[in-house]
Order: sequence, then structure tokens, then C-alpha cells
Amino acid sequence: MALLIDVKHPDWMKDDELRAALLRYYPEADIRTAEQPGNLDEIEMLTVSGYLPREALRYPNLKVIQKTGAGVNNILADPELPSSIQVTRLRTSTSGNEMAEYALAYVLQQQRHMRQYQQQQARSEWISYPPGKADETTVAVLGLGRIGLLVAQRFVDNGFNVLGWSRRPRQIPGITCHVDADGLNQALALSDYVISVLPSTPETLGMFRRDLFERFNPRSLFINVGRGDLVNEAELIDSLDAGLLAGAVLDVMSEEPLPANNPLWLHPKVQLTPHVSGYHLGDAIIDIAENYRRLQKGEPLLNLVDRGQGY
Repeated sequence: MALLIDVKHPDWMKDDELRAALLRYYPEADIRTAEQPGNLDEIEMLTVSGYLPREALRYPNLKVIQKTGAGVNNILADPELPSSIQVTRLRTSTSGNEMAEYALAYVLQQQRHMRQYQQQQARSEWISYPPGKADETTVAVLGLGRIGLLVAQRFVDNGFNVLGWSRRPRQIPGITCHVDADGLNQALALSDYVISVLPSTPETLGMFRRDLFERFNPRSLFINVGRGDLVNEAELIDSLDAGLLAGAVLDVMSEEPLPANNPLWLHPKVQLTPHVSGYHLGDAIIDIAENYRRLQKGEPLLNLVDRGQGY
């Protein structure tokens, strides 16, 4: 029984680096990398960040696919993924707190007019603008799972008015919670900033399209740190051009890396980052080694994904 690491994102994490980290926790484990996988019949657990269609079928005895992050939509989207294979993900406050920092940074950039000042510097212009006041600014966080709560709490701690929206009713101190379609419409209309931390599920896929952007406050900035396939990018551009919202900050896109000819790159109201809002795993890598140990012992796995819900 072997664990194979095939992250596929060497600019973020190299396979041999993750292998070395896991061996510190589980030194007797048979942990291999994509460069030296050995006998594929021996692979029973696969650890990935990127996942290719039909990839699971390469390993005849595969039992578990472990994602090195929270989102598993690229794995569950494989129509030929055998039902016998369990899918697990990582749950870490480290990357969640980084996503909260990222969202706060872009909100503060907008509140303090940083982009305008940078543009004015290039033109040697001395023009000042009053900063936005946190207690007069409303931020909506869509998705109140573990990461969404970290994001929302960061804004509460910084004095913003915070709304939340989720599929199920929630009661959270300091956050005005909304639910269902009417609640979403109300939250969008009231907010100066809309931050999506939603997972990719059949219900959320492509939900950000023109008819939803029409319900935004025209002054609002849309920040997506959830999943790229939630956004219809062509309709986002149309909505920005129509003035339905003020701008968009996208850390995740429907296709990554984003092709060089994609119009999002050059749109004046769009800011892009290469999927870096939640970067570090912290101690969550211990769970990869622990799941491998549990698999060997026949014990329940950590952070098992419900395929029906998509997370």
C-alpha cells in the first residue's frame, strides 16, 4: 500500500517537498512522487492539487484521493471517477485566515483610494479623496462555512457592518445573516463589497451571471476567493461595462492559468491574482499523513467529502 503525491503545481509546492514533510510525521510510510511512482498497482492513496480527467483510472487499486486544499470540484467533475473511491480535503485555519487578509486588503485598498493615487502619481497629479469609513460601509460574505466565518469575523473586528448569506439559517454574533434567494437579493442590494467564499456545487455553478449582477449595489466591489466556475466571466464583463457593479477582484478563474487572450486581463475594472488568497497549508499537512495511516488501519478518514453536496 503506497501513497502517491502528484500535486502538479511546482510553483506552489513540489512533490518531493511535500513527501519530506509527510515523512517527518510518518517516517515508515511508503510515500512516492509522480517522478518515481513505482508499481501503479500499489498506489491506494493519491494526493493532488490539480486533477486530470480519468486520472483515478491510472491506479487499479486506488481507494482515496486526497486534495491539498478545500475545493474538490475538479475531482468530482470527473464523470468516470469510480464511486468506490473516497475523496478527502484539507481543513485549515491557516489558508482561511490568509483569505480573510486578502479580502480585507482589497477592501482597504478601495476604501483608501490606493489605485487612484497610484494612477495619479504617474500623471504627477495631487488630488485627495476622503477615505471610506468602516462603520458606514457594509460587507456581505457569501458562504458562512469555516472559511467564510473567518473572513466575516475579520471585517467585524475591523468595524465594518457585516452581512452573511448561506444556504441554511445561521445566527452569528456581530453578523446579520440572510438565507434563501430573497435574503441573497437583500444582501447584494445593501452591500458596498460582496465577497464570495462559496464552494462549487450544482447549485452554485455559474450563479454569478448578469441577472444576479443586476441585483448588486452599483457602487459595490465583487471579490471572489471561492471558486472560479461560480462566475460567468463573459456576463461579468458585460455587467461591469453596464455599470451594474463598480469592479471585481478575482483570485480564482474558470480556467487556470488564465489564457493570455482572456479579456479579463485588460479590463480596467478587474483586478486579478493567480489563486494565491489562501496559500499556506500550515499544520493541515499532518492530516494527509493521518488519513494514510487511517486508510491502512481501516479507520474513518478525516474531512471526507460528501459527493452529493460537493464538499
